[in-house]
This record gives sequence, C-alpha cells and structure tokens, in this order.
Amino acid sequence: MAATDTAIDFKHAAPFWVSLLVVPLIAIAAIYGGWALLLPIAGTWWAFTGLDALIGRNTDNPDPTATDAHLYWYSLITWIWLPVQVITLYTMIGWIPRAEHLALWEKFGVFAGVGVMSGTIGIVYAHELMHQKDKLERWLADLLLATVLYSHFRTEHLQVHHPWVGTSRDAVTARYNEGFHHYFLRVLATGPISAWRAERAMLARRDLSPWDGANPFWRYWALQGGALILALLIGGWLGLALFVFQAFVAVWQLELTNYVEHYGLTRKHLGDGKYEPVRPHHSWNADHQATNWLLINLQRHSDHHYKPARRFPLLQTYGPEAAPQLPFGYPLMATAAMIPPLWRRLMNPKVRAWRRQHYPEITDWEPYKRAELPMPGPR
Repeated sequence: MAATDTAIDFKHAAPFWVSLLVVPLIAIAAIYGGWALLLPIAGTWWAFTGLDALIGRNTDNPDPTATDAHLYWYSLITWIWLPVQVITLYTMIGWIPRAEHLALWEKFGVFAGVGVMSGTIGIVYAHELMHQKDKLERWLADLLLATVLYSHFRTEHLQVHHPWVGTSRDAVTARYNEGFHHYFLRVLATGPISAWRAERAMLARRDLSPWDGANPFWRYWALQGGALILALLIGGWLGLALFVFQAFVAVWQLELTNYVEHYGLTRKHLGDGKYEPVRPHHSWNADHQATNWLLINLQRHSDHHYKPARRFPLLQTYGPEAAPQLPFGYPLMATAAMIPPLWRRLMNPKVRAWRRQHYPEITDWEPYKRAELPMPGPR
C-alpha cells in the first residue's frame, strides 16, 4: 500500500474508533443492571471475535514510510482517550455508589465493565503512547496507567520486556506449560521489583541515587495516589473499592494479553549470557481484522517487537514461515488461557512445531522451559 493511501482522511482510520462504543455500553449497564452488565464485554471481546469469524484476516501491509501527517486520524483516538476514560470512570464513581436501583453485586458488575474499558482499550492505548518519543504522548500513557494502578508497567515494558523478551530476565514471557493463573501471580509479584531495579540501574549509570527526583517512580506514586484520593473524595469508601476493582479487572486483561503474546517462545542462548537478537518469530502474530480494530493492531505483535517505535497503523504482518500464527484473535485466545488444560491442548503442539521450524539444532529444551539459562548481561 502506498504511503498516500495509508490515510489522510478520517474514513480510513474510522474502524479504529470503535472503542468509543464501550462508553454507552457502560452507561446502559449502569442504568439497567442485571443482564445489561454483560454489554461491555459482549460489545468488545465477544462482538469482535464474532466479526473476526465473518470478516476474516487482513494480510495487507501498509507502507512503513508513511509520515505522521498521514497518521493523524489514527493517532487522534489515542490522544483523546484519556479524557474519555477519566470522565467515564469518575462519573461512574460518583454515581454508582449512590445508585439505589443496583444491588451491591451489580455495582461491582458495572465496574467490571469499566475495567473492560480501562484494560482492553485504556492500557492498549497507553502501550501505544509510551513507545513514542513525544513527551506529551508519554504523559498521556502515564496518566492512563495511573487510573489502573499499574504505572510501573511503562518501565517494565520498555526497559525489561522489550530488550529481554524470550529470555530468563523477562518475567512477562510465559513459560512453556505454565498456566495463566500461576503466571499472573508471578508477574504481579516480580513486575514492580523488576521495574524498580531497571530504573535504579539507569540512575546508577548517571551516578544518581535511586531516590533522586529523576526516578519516574516518584511520578508513578504521585499519579496513582492522586487517582485513589480523587476516587475516595468523589465516591467515598465504596467508590474507592470500585476504583480498585476496575483496576484489577484491567490488569487481569493486560496480563492475559502478555501471556498470549509470547507463550513458550524463547530466544536462542548463544553462550556467556548472550542471546540472539529479537526477530518476528519471537512473538505470536495475529492479523484478524476486527480484533485488530479494537486493539489498534496490537496483535501484529511480531512486527511490534521487531520495530518497537513503529506506530500502530504501520505495523506489518507476517506469513507462517516468518512468525508463528495464533489461530484466533486475542479475546478468544485469552478466554482459552483462563482454562489451562484447554490452552495447553491448543498451544503446546504449536510451540513444539515452532521449535522444530526455527531451532532444529536444539535438542534439550528443559533449561528454556524452566527459565534456567543465564541471565543476560546489562544493556
């Protein structure tokens, strides 16, 4: 596709704006409760999985040289999402604790839907924004992550996950045969510590203390503290509890996605703590069209790791000879991941086939499966 076709006008970018539909779905859930509580997830995970079945896959590759001027309408949805999410989130925090037509369980059901918004959309958009060089975009990412109490994700993702994906140093690379629930607890426990160590190492290279004001953790803590205090002031203690609950739902979705993206895929150890460079075959690829509209091409993950700074409209897809392919989009794969026996039956044969295809020379996979290979050295 030529750069001039990549999309100067809105109509080309419009499918990626479908995320806005989740806001009225949350409002309907809050008004009616009961069956309507299913609408946010039905209108995102379920609906777009169904559309994938109808529309199929998009194997077209845009011209990666397209300029930011061509991408304005694509980027705009990520720029405006912060006010959309914050207004929706805190409006619900002010309303739902006082909503007499809803039982307590329905109030938490509404905030499960809010968590779908802040996780499926908000964190995905924060991920896109944190990869950009523009300071405003990075601030938007930090503010979005503060609303789900997961600010350290920016450090962990950029400084640990990307350089060390597929190695024993990256906790987010799900190990072969590791069930999601074990993985989730492991990442929750190790992620903040890993992010802190990464920032401490960066500051040490500048002869600065980890407690120096340049450490972004000060910003992370301040933004998260402000988000919590605002929830308490607007919604009281129940509002605060609902805020924390939606954050948990959002983080659950993020780590489900992380689990799916790299399950069982490892980089070859070259000896002396050195690993081969990151290539497209170190991430699972999915070019299912509808779910890529919802997730702004996050499923073209093989190219994202190969070229991390590439904006989402320009991400490339690959054939099975270059990158392993998921059979379905992320929502359906994430659902399968929550049922470990089903997940292993679906994905373990694919991992073994990937090993035979890319690393026929490796005969002992046990150190890779148990993450027992040497930690890679400093960057």
